[in-house]
Amino acid sequence: MPNRPEVRTLADTPDALRDWLRALNTGFYRGTEVTPEEVEVRRGGTDPERTQGAYEDGRCVATFRTTPQRLTVPGGAALPSCAVTNVTVSPTHRRRGLLTEMMANGLAAARERGDAFASLISAEYPIYGRYGFGAAAWTTEWEVEVARTGLGRRYSGPADDGDGGRVDLVDAATYRETAAAAHERFRAQPQRQGAIDRTDRWWRLYTGGLRFPGDGFDSPFLAVYRDADGVPRGAVAYTVDNRWESKQPQQTATVDDLFASTPEGERALWRYVLSMDWVLKVRTGLRAPDDILPLLLPDPRAARTLTHADFLWLRPLDVPAMLEARTYAVPGTLVLDVRDKAGFAGGRYRLEAGPDGTSCRTTHDEPDLSLDAGELGALYLGDESAVRLAALGRIAEHRAGGAAGADTLFRTARRAWCPDIF
Repeated sequence: MPNRPEVRTLADTPDALRDWLRALNTGFYRGTEVTPEEVEVRRGGTDPERTQGAYEDGRCVATFRTTPQRLTVPGGAALPSCAVTNVTVSPTHRRRGLLTEMMANGLAAARERGDAFASLISAEYPIYGRYGFGAAAWTTEWEVEVARTGLGRRYSGPADDGDGGRVDLVDAATYRETAAAAHERFRAQPQRQGAIDRTDRWWRLYTGGLRFPGDGFDSPFLAVYRDADGVPRGAVAYTVDNRWESKQPQQTATVDDLFASTPEGERALWRYVLSMDWVLKVRTGLRAPDDILPLLLPDPRAARTLTHADFLWLRPLDVPAMLEARTYAVPGTLVLDVRDKAGFAGGRYRLEAGPDGTSCRTTHDEPDLSLDAGELGALYLGDESAVRLAALGRIAEHRAGGAAGADTLFRTARRAWCPDIF
């Protein structure tokens, strides 16, 4: 029987990080080569105290890392989240409980720091439910046949909306400054739950200001939307494959990022992207399932769905902090019995919610609903239905109408959306 690998945090040395990155690349089937340049760049964004590895005979065979994150909840408040990323186990060491051990360590540290929840983007659906995560936000990608949209091909600017704004192409340095300001306005909107903060390092990596060999960076075109007062309210980044056949353009534009803090800005940015000469198709990138795009088109059927899947997963850690931070459109009381085998979020809670304030306290009252922590994570951002989860047997209803009452409280006017992979 082989010895069990030892799980420990990463030593703060280039050699330790190189070995860890080699295991990371192995787990994601990216090969095993790690250059000194990659080590140097990665080191600037890696906190050794929040980075775990499993080691056998001095060699890393599993990886796990967390980063600090601010996640927007319904109403516009941003709560601290423990963002889980870089999770791998080498093919030779799977099914030995290494992920379970690293996850337990990471969640315990997050609870100790006071994070309200943990978050992640799941590579595979079945993995994380057993650790108390629930699918809290989904994503959709469309491909648009531009000629079928019914939109005019001549871009006339956002003047059609009467707000006096404009879209300008900018260089990377200008984009980093103006788009970052626009993004802060975007993610603070009351109905942009699921959006996360972007660090200065994120903007540098995204625009090519920070590179490492083999990162696959394809320099995008960058544009900013400013309102009539010159305030940046949105931005778009996109690439175009410059393809011709028989002297006819066959270009496809791919949107890498598009956001706006005003409806006028969002409409203007989409109209700009959909009016470019030579572009026959536009791939939208990963959008909110209720994005305005299909209905923005005179013929919404010009947008074909390419992907619709789960995206952002949440794992409750501090239930009162979570439930008190978000807003609720109507007043109501709900008693939840939350099961959590790991012990972080378990308990019975009485939620007294309403537009004028909310409280959440532990209670001995009879529950309206009982559910696992992962189901609370799925409900929290307002995207999932308690009635549907009850029909699936994933929520137990102890009071008639309890699930419907939960939906009245939790559901939101717009669906949750996380624009970023982390």
